[in-house]
Amino acid sequence: MAGNDDGRPGADTPDVYQRAMAPNSLSPRTSVVMSLVIAVLLGALSGLVMVPAALHLRSLQDGERAQARLHQSGSCMAGNCQVAFEVDGRTVVADLPVGSGGGKSSVGAELTVRYRADDPQTVARDEDVGGGGAALFAVLSGAFALLFLGVAIAMAIYSVRRRRADGPRHQDGEADPGS
Repeated sequence: MAGNDDGRPGADTPDVYQRAMAPNSLSPRTSVVMSLVIAVLLGALSGLVMVPAALHLRSLQDGERAQARLHQSGSCMAGNCQVAFEVDGRTVVADLPVGSGGGKSSVGAELTVRYRADDPQTVARDEDVGGGGAALFAVLSGAFALLFLGVAIAMAIYSVRRRRADGPRHQDGEADPGS
């Protein structure tokens, strides 16, 4: 029976979680939950945002072409860019969709866009109508979601096996003599 200087049995025997963790680290349960949350968020980003964005961009492959200029620059991948172009003698200012490229271009830069003939506000850069960055980002965020899911599963299995290997313990820290 392990003891310490003050005579309490098992007081110097660390708990299984204390032995498995370094000081100031997360508990195994917290790590599993965080990995699952990250996996769900990345999966949602991929499935609910980037895949539809890539499909939207591809839907404009047969759209009308027009020469446009960048009207407002920003994070085009996040859908914060605008282009201006002429349709039937009027100027149309339209937002580029999520997943667009060209964010490094400055305002006034010339580019070719495709738009729907019945709705010129639905527009995309000609270089992006194949799915472009949105498709790549959908694949990458989906892959990282699977990676974090695998990490969460592996950590949960490791934690359960570790707990079983250490056996049941009494509240005072001693191992159960019946096991």
